[in-house]
Amino acid sequence: MATSIIPQIFGVPLKYVSLIVLIVQNSMLVLVMRYSRLVSTTQYHSSTAVLMSELTKFLVCLYIAVSSSITEKGTSFNWSHIYREILGGDSWKMLIPAGLYTIQNNLQYIAVSLLDAATFQVSYQLKILTTALCAVSLLGTQLSKTRWISLVVLTLGVILVQLPTENKQLEQKEQTIDLNSAQFLGLLAVFVACILSGLAGVYFEKVLKGTRKSIWVRNVQLSLFSLPSALIGIIVMEGASVNQNGFFYGYTSWTISAIACQAVGGLIVAVVVKYADNILKGFATSISIILSCLASVWLFDFQITRLFTIGTFLVIYASYTYGREEASLQKPSALPITTADSGDDEIDNKAHHK
Repeated sequence: MATSIIPQIFGVPLKYVSLIVLIVQNSMLVLVMRYSRLVSTTQYHSSTAVLMSELTKFLVCLYIAVSSSITEKGTSFNWSHIYREILGGDSWKMLIPAGLYTIQNNLQYIAVSLLDAATFQVSYQLKILTTALCAVSLLGTQLSKTRWISLVVLTLGVILVQLPTENKQLEQKEQTIDLNSAQFLGLLAVFVACILSGLAGVYFEKVLKGTRKSIWVRNVQLSLFSLPSALIGIIVMEGASVNQNGFFYGYTSWTISAIACQAVGGLIVAVVVKYADNILKGFATSISIILSCLASVWLFDFQITRLFTIGTFLVIYASYTYGREEASLQKPSALPITTADSGDDEIDNKAHHK
């Protein structure tokens, strides 16, 4: 009986290597995005960063899709075949999730500009709740009692993270109106982004269940159709400023780093989904949250309060429990992979099977 060969890098199983990279990427994404908005007095146009990220994803996914097609089918490079694969048939179905993901990515930049990195990282785990609710309502997914409890604990944890302490209220007394407005707008952006993430992820899963096209072709379509949406976002959000100051106005090395982190996140998750299970991915998410919180203390003088600690613990526990339950109910190979939604939310936008 033949034994399967476990891919390794320098003697380390690929699933562990990919998980380490995922932890670093998840932790770095929110920190780099936040820092890129603070490092310079001249802020770059976040909508242009979203467009550049989508363009990068498109080029990388196109390369992988073409290479995979040539390798698997043993055919030579053929532009007409690639054109039919990407733009033929039901490719129009990707217009909806592409638009939703583009809006979501713009909201991420708004939220990370208004909230501290740690609060954003923890609050953004609400995507697990919104994705689950969308799966239940749109796909008729059955959730176990354990997973429902996990979602309740997750929500409670996020609420605790948002509650101000008495010390914070005293320190911010003179700036209450401005700070509260920024906090509210930031949390609203996070909440809407989570809803869009859930809708787009579930829709993407539904399309994948009824298609013969490869995952990478679908991701090429998703990135390609995101480009017009991102361009519209630039015109609507910052059109006048971009026209006056230029597309790359305010760009720094940190801006490029934020774009790169957002673009490669989905590619990393693609490897993790293939070689690891949900328990390990949940562990990676938990470690990323902890690292982001600790780094925020050092980089942004973030103060970790008792309520924040309790809330973060509940979110980590709920995320891990939810992923562990999912791992026992489904096969890893059944999970669709999308590179549209950056960071750890890629994990939770995958299939929620019955």
